[in-house]
Amino acid sequence: MFPSGLILEGGGMRGVYTAGVLEYFMEKDQYFPYVIGVSAGACNAASYLSRQRGRNRSVTIDYVGHPDYISIWNFFRKRELFGMDLIFDKIPNELVPFDFERFRAAKERFFIGTTDCLTGDSVYFEKSECVDDILPIIRASSSLPYMSQAMYHGDRYLMDGGISDPIPIRKALADVVDKAIIILTKEKGYRKKPSQFTKTTRYLYRDFPGLTQALERRWQLYNETLEEIEQLEEEHKIFVIRPSQSFKVRRAERNVARLEQLHELGYSDAENTYVQLRKWIMN
Repeated sequence: MFPSGLILEGGGMRGVYTAGVLEYFMEKDQYFPYVIGVSAGACNAASYLSRQRGRNRSVTIDYVGHPDYISIWNFFRKRELFGMDLIFDKIPNELVPFDFERFRAAKERFFIGTTDCLTGDSVYFEKSECVDDILPIIRASSSLPYMSQAMYHGDRYLMDGGISDPIPIRKALADVVDKAIIILTKEKGYRKKPSQFTKTTRYLYRDFPGLTQALERRWQLYNETLEEIEQLEEEHKIFVIRPSQSFKVRRAERNVARLEQLHELGYSDAENTYVQLRKWIMN
């Protein structure tokens, strides 16, 4: 049983909101014994657990203008809109070094969600079991459909954890997290619409039937999860931090001003709710 836990949604570049929230938590030395994230949520969690203040902002906002970060040429060359080698190799190993030692030493349990492309099922990796492969696994969790290729790890083809489990509240509750804190990247009341790329999905991922099925019902699963979260929130069983304002930031957003604003909103929303959060945790 975990007395408290942090659940982090993905959302591509909208994850800068989560980065802002976690930046405030790090300033307050607020860490939770259980952390689970998918996609951008897993990326942000790693730098949070390595205690590297400012790193999440740097690797997204400061580098979004890099010619290889988000580029249509990446897609033509490698079928990847995001420069995955840049983001998950050159940046953490050279440009903005990730503190692997401090990450390994962190006592918090950390779970990363991915999606098995053949079955469409969620596959979770726990930090202590994969610490030497942490970057490839986070990369797999962040391999967005239509924008990235599947990652082969172990005996599985893996992609974005948000496909099969967009907001892993059920996994956290199954792991007996008592006080669950969820960070969402869209404002209250948001609901996902059905995908317009169903036929394209069946063509692009014809070798991955499980992934195709998961993508086709992704919008429905996402909305069902949000409804469950809102019900638990109303019953005061969970604590949710979400954007207090609506921002038009896309998954592949490159507008630095918009990203800065969303990051600042995450920070201020965390600051404005922190006292309430602490009281809820201690109650």
